[in-house]
Amino acid sequence: MPPIIAPLKRGPWRYLSDRDVLHAAAVTLVAVLLSLGLVWVAYFVHVWRVAARSPLTVSGHRTVLVFGRRLVRDHPEADYEQRLGRALALMRSAQTEHVLLLGGRSGGTLSEAAAGRNWLARHELPAGIVLQLEQASVDSLENLRHARSLLQEDGPVMCVLPPVALVTSRYHLARCLLLARRLGFDSVPVAAEPRLVLNRRYVFRLLAESGYLMWIDLGVRWAGLIGHRRITTRLS
Repeated sequence: MPPIIAPLKRGPWRYLSDRDVLHAAAVTLVAVLLSLGLVWVAYFVHVWRVAARSPLTVSGHRTVLVFGRRLVRDHPEADYEQRLGRALALMRSAQTEHVLLLGGRSGGTLSEAAAGRNWLARHELPAGIVLQLEQASVDSLENLRHARSLLQEDGPVMCVLPPVALVTSRYHLARCLLLARRLGFDSVPVAAEPRLVLNRRYVFRLLAESGYLMWIDLGVRWAGLIGHRRITTRLS
């Protein structure tokens, strides 16, 4: 796949030919216009608050889900290394015994999950850690949907899922929390970075994430209001 096309096959862009997604996008655009942008500001504040307030540890034992990120020459880039480092810290502090690395191939020969495993293998892991890979997904929703299938005790969706900690970059946490709770996870956020540092790059990330979150949340709320079961089913 040509490098210029590859990013369009991942994340929200891959859904732009999907009529349900375009329906949600149209509803979101109308909401933004009618509110003179205030609805986007509200989602931005929410994403910023989750980013700023999310902890670095968990209370009790939880299964840790580590979200992948696009690789650079089959190696984790800076954001992904921070996520892996946070998961490693949780392992070493005995806050988890089960870590699930999420992410399929993002243009190279390795999956994001496999690259994460290789990174962790170069560090000393505590004994008794169960390290599991989910290598079929290409975005956050698929990450969680496939993780749910892997974690179900006996297979059916009705089985109780273990409580999970979502480890990812601070800008990404609000969207992951929304999706995880929609899919039935008992989930808490764990931030990859030690603290929130606002610079131009990070403000852009927060703005983009608030747009994605608004798109998803308003679309689902609208679908529930008008009884559009196909859209609500896709996020459940």
